Amino acid sequence: MELTLNSAVLGVEITGIRRFTYLVRDTPGACALTIGEPDQNTPDAIKEAAKAALDANDTHYPPGNGYPYMLQAISDYEARAHGLRYDPEEIILTIGATEGLFIGLSTILNPGDEVIIPTPAFGLYESITRLLRGVPVSLPTEKNHFQIDPEALRAVITPKTKAIVLTSPNNPTGCIYTEETLNAVHEVLKDQPIFVFCDDVYRELVYTDGYHSFAEFQDMRDRIIVIQSFSKPYAMTGWRLGYCMADTPIRDRMQIFHQHAVVSAPSYVQPACVQALKTDVSGVRELFRRRRDDVYRRLTDMGLEVQKPEGAFYMFINIEKYGMASEAFCTKMLQEGLVGLIPGVYFGTEGYMRLSYCYSDEDLKEGLDRIEKFLQRFKIFSLCFKWSITILCIVCELRKPPCWAVFFYFSQD
Repeated sequence: MELTLNSAVLGVEITGIRRFTYLVRDTPGACALTIGEPDQNTPDAIKEAAKAALDANDTHYPPGNGYPYMLQAISDYEARAHGLRYDPEEIILTIGATEGLFIGLSTILNPGDEVIIPTPAFGLYESITRLLRGVPVSLPTEKNHFQIDPEALRAVITPKTKAIVLTSPNNPTGCIYTEETLNAVHEVLKDQPIFVFCDDVYRELVYTDGYHSFAEFQDMRDRIIVIQSFSKPYAMTGWRLGYCMADTPIRDRMQIFHQHAVVSAPSYVQPACVQALKTDVSGVRELFRRRRDDVYRRLTDMGLEVQKPEGAFYMFINIEKYGMASEAFCTKMLQEGLVGLIPGVYFGTEGYMRLSYCYSDEDLKEGLDRIEKFLQRFKIFSLCFKWSITILCIVCELRKPPCWAVFFYFSQD
């Protein structure tokens, strides 16, 4: 008797981000600038709220979608902070933003349905889509300053298109969609039977005025699913808590997947979530803004090309001039420079690498120093290689170098 597994599971692997991070951790003496996890601890007031709930024996089954007071707190917060008006009955407290994405896509996708993913993008969008037997469709944005070109969007829409995922601020670029971009995307989608996932988990970490979310287009409210997380602004990554908001008919179907998959978020953490929503994160925002400025200055001083991020805590660094695939380049930098960054190919975009600046100032300085030293050695090696080819050609008394020499000569910078 032969045992078989779900073919969709066999076609998806552990994320490249995790695999490369494990490789960095297993490299003795390596400095990691890989994971998007704030270096701060969860604020004490949030932890105390959970402790108090435990002391009060709040350890029994809560309602599946969250306690009424919890859902009301989210509703009030979103209306006050973001101008998004969702009733408590349109909200589900989830096990992180990941569950929100999973139950949302599970609710709408049939086998063969297509999901448009503007790239570079967080890898889970593609893997969740594949696990649900959908078809991820990449929409490259790197040639347009990481903004969505409306004509390029129109070109990838087909009769099978079911959804698009919009992430702003973006992981891995830190860029936000401009109002012009959002209006253009809205013009393309407004009359289309296409769902829009607004993954806004970094919106509390925005360093510019005038931020807008696609969720503000109320004429498309029946097709918009908003995904949020407590992880990033409140340093609650290990709590695994988030929420999703959607128009009532969609939310009613999403709760089916939610309750059959996890039943509910834990009871005693919900008072902590309410406390988190009352927490002022302006200090955290300013900390990351300063780190962004410092890291951006160091990288550009090294001669690296990077678009200054307007949110989140990532730098997406262009390494095309070094003539190597991003995974090979990052592996070489880890082995020889003992510093780990995430290859851009893991976000669907080759020729880049992602640096996370949510590490301590000391770790950032050390990591940046190592990157600079590695690049200096790499440049010297490249120059030596070029001169070796040139000398070889002269010695061989060739007027032109052979084709393989030309290729390698111009592949280095």
